[in-house]
Amino acid sequence: MGRTDRTGAGSGVVGGAVVAGAIAVMNVTTYGLTLASARVLGPDQFGQFSSVLGALIVVNVVSLALQATGARRVSTTPGDRHRIERTILRATAVCALGVTAVTLLATPLVTSGLRLDSPTGAVAMAVAAGFLTLMGGQAGILQGEQRWLHLAAVYAAMGIARLAAGGLALLVDRSAAAALVGVAVGAAVPVVVAGLVLRHPARTRTRPPVGAEPAESWRTWERGGIAREVVHSAHALLAFFAVSNIDVLLARGLLEAVPAGHYAAGLVLTKAMLFLPQFVVIVLFPAMARSRGGRRTHLLGLGAILGLGVVAALAVALLSGLALAFVGGAAYEPVESSLPLFAALGTVLAMVQLLVYSALAQRHPRAVVSLWVALAVTAALSPLADSARELLVIKLGVDAALLVVLAVHLLVVTPREAETPVPPVVEPAIAEDTSSPEQPAVR
Repeated sequence: MGRTDRTGAGSGVVGGAVVAGAIAVMNVTTYGLTLASARVLGPDQFGQFSSVLGALIVVNVVSLALQATGARRVSTTPGDRHRIERTILRATAVCALGVTAVTLLATPLVTSGLRLDSPTGAVAMAVAAGFLTLMGGQAGILQGEQRWLHLAAVYAAMGIARLAAGGLALLVDRSAAAALVGVAVGAAVPVVVAGLVLRHPARTRTRPPVGAEPAESWRTWERGGIAREVVHSAHALLAFFAVSNIDVLLARGLLEAVPAGHYAAGLVLTKAMLFLPQFVVIVLFPAMARSRGGRRTHLLGLGAILGLGVVAALAVALLSGLALAFVGGAAYEPVESSLPLFAALGTVLAMVQLLVYSALAQRHPRAVVSLWVALAVTAALSPLADSARELLVIKLGVDAALLVVLAVHLLVVTPREAETPVPPVVEPAIAEDTSSPEQPAVR
């Protein structure tokens, strides 16, 4: 048994490294398209492009919920895996059609609300949202089966295809609408890749991963239909992504076109700071779930993220010219003095993200209420801002307060809900899921 355990653990480490590398490729290529768009489009068009992508990230929460649901169900029901996977794929198809239909119907609202030059960008967002929803269910199955190489191929295909299609579209037409059409075309590629690998399942493993819970221990809504579980899984994710992306939408609606574009450029640095310590959440999530959120684990994660953030913010302050080039170049010079604040905002959001996943691990749904409160407060205070910098200060202040509230709730108060302890599945170790089905990839 010792040999089997070592082999499984080694396989898990290699698989986690491969997936982490693919996520890095996806993030780098996504940044590449963002940077190219910032340089080619100019502030006004780039502001339109960024605002639609911000809306797409929020809509994409359905995909992330499908991925988490699919991975959990596949990994914990090895005896009936074929039926579970067929159910997940059917639910995924229905959700993709629903997301596409709803976002298409919202095209006039998106076009006017984000002040787009044409409805083409909104239609492209609807198409991309449908493809990404399909990919979510497919990725969840691969994740649950621990098929790391195939999952990594899907992630890498997503980033590379988005950069290639978006870049080609910009060469054809230098407009936000063209870039968004490229994003929609690129979103189809990972769906095709995932569909091909799912046609050749190679399902030789039938045991759940280490630390999995038996299906009979699931809550009532988990034992019910896939749709009900997706709704519950989407709740916390929707709240977090809404909080982390609401400001780019508010900037587009409240500020003039050029200042809104400057704000969008500064958020490139914020997103980089949010993505940079993502590995901390990936590595610590299993420990938080097993230990029900030990305080030492949380402090270690928060400290690591804060340390990276402080170093990065100091580097941005000392090398502001280089940081300006990173977010788009000389066309966005008015935002240069605010870049350290944008870096600080990204660090705060990364720490909030860790605590949100801690709430998922500890099954504390009430913690998500604070996210919705923060969203409402941000929306209420933002009209008071007369400039991009004032809007940034408001957003940073609200998110810092949110971080404190979540930390106090999860690390100090930590309500002990009545819950019967669930014994772990006693099976020979296969491979610990170091990337965690609950941790979705940054799209």
